[in-house]
Amino acid sequence: MSKAPVVKEEKAVAVTVSSMFEEDAGKGMENMGQEDLALPFLKVLSGNDPVLDENDKARKGDIYNTVTGQLYKGSDGINVIPCAYQRRFIEWSPRGEGSGAPINIFEPNQERPKTERSPDDNKEYVVGGTGSYIEETHQHFVVVQNEDGSAETALIAMKSTQLKKSRKWNSMMQSVQMQGANGPFTPPRYSHVYHIKTIKEENSKGSWHGWEMSRVKQVDSVGTYTQCKSFAESITAGDVVVKHSDESAETNSDIPF
Repeated sequence: MSKAPVVKEEKAVAVTVSSMFEEDAGKGMENMGQEDLALPFLKVLSGNDPVLDENDKARKGDIYNTVTGQLYKGSDGINVIPCAYQRRFIEWSPRGEGSGAPINIFEPNQERPKTERSPDDNKEYVVGGTGSYIEETHQHFVVVQNEDGSAETALIAMKSTQLKKSRKWNSMMQSVQMQGANGPFTPPRYSHVYHIKTIKEENSKGSWHGWEMSRVKQVDSVGTYTQCKSFAESITAGDVVVKHSDESAETNSDIPF
């Protein structure tokens, strides 16, 4: 007996179910706002990150999605489309203390406590405080392009030694020039796809894994461009809530100062 009809039947069922999904799009999620969602962080696994103990496949230098648990091999990397950027100054409690959430998050133009850099770990500790410290953090909001064709929003938070990488990435985007009807222009941040991966870095004090970025191509899908533009606009409007925590932060015990 031929199995072909079974295959056709399975395909027909899949199409029918997909159509039903589309017909009921969004149902059951009516009462969820941005405060009920967690924007995934993409972080580089390093130091004593618990993920390295909990996941046998995880290795230092791998890229980890803090919401889905997806692991990406660091040396292979992933393609992303950067959509928006924010510079923040985040005040943290001493590691192991507090709720795990930031004490304060300051915008660049906001007044913040006076700090003093420690020669021991190079952190900016609040003067007269109880051990809290403030870290300059660059937030890159991206759309990840998975190999299966799916796409998802995420956040890459860069600090410490990676601030230099962040500035370099921003410069790469700013330097793109295109020719338009009225002459050359700088296209939007979300006009190009970039490949990000991790590389081993070192100095006289030790080694660690850091980010490396390269431009791949222009965005060539209207649907993808529209998604990225919408994501960028929602960030600008303040509709995207970023929830920093100890779990989303990269551990820095590998990084020498």
